[in-house]
Amino acid sequence: MSGLVVVPTYNERENIESLVTAVLQPTDFDLLVVDDGSPDGTGQLVEAMRPRWSGRLSALHRPGKLGLGTAYVAGFRQALDRGYERVFEMDADFSHDPAVLPHLAQLTERADLALGSRYIPGGSTPDWSLLRRAISRGGSLYARTILGLPVHDVTGGFKCFRTAILRRLDLTAIRSEGYAFQIELTYRIHQLGGRIVETPITFVDRRIGQSKMSGRIVREAATAVWRLRFTPPPLAAPSARDRGTVP
Repeated sequence: MSGLVVVPTYNERENIESLVTAVLQPTDFDLLVVDDGSPDGTGQLVEAMRPRWSGRLSALHRPGKLGLGTAYVAGFRQALDRGYERVFEMDADFSHDPAVLPHLAQLTERADLALGSRYIPGGSTPDWSLLRRAISRGGSLYARTILGLPVHDVTGGFKCFRTAILRRLDLTAIRSEGYAFQIELTYRIHQLGGRIVETPITFVDRRIGQSKMSGRIVREAATAVWRLRFTPPPLAAPSARDRGTVP
């Protein structure tokens, strides 16, 4: 069950060493850190760690802050090029529990996309205020209603994809960022007829460092759903490697 965990970073030096160990030590998955030129030396620290992990840890160094969506797309393309069966999204700040990764992978034995959901029974956001919970739940309800998505957590970023279905998309045509990127990827899988499942997770606020979320990213998501609603999925050119979705 090969899998590549993609983690975008910007100034995550205080978290990255612990995260690498938490992802790689108990699992058979590999880890790709996509670093956007972190001034705090996150990328250099990852390079220093690579020899300890016998080829299981790799890094993609970008010249500056190019955005979360493009970071994930770059990571996904590496997963496709390197022949992985699965590719994961997760945050670098321990908001997502690395111990859940094997369960997400197991779910994709019979699904194309497994989502870690805050908004189904068993899911929670224990560190959030009532106002933040209301805004986040409302945003997910807004997006899923407009797009007709059969999932409850549309903006979450803890996911496992089967690469077979990602091969059907022209990933270079996906330009969304932040919440809008999360919405778009889930919606595109839905448009392709992929099977999507949710599993409950506990989402905790970052332990160290500062949040990268901004009002601009939230506004982009609010308007992006209408663009997505009226556009077909960007399809990749047919390939001999395209095996379609799982049964």
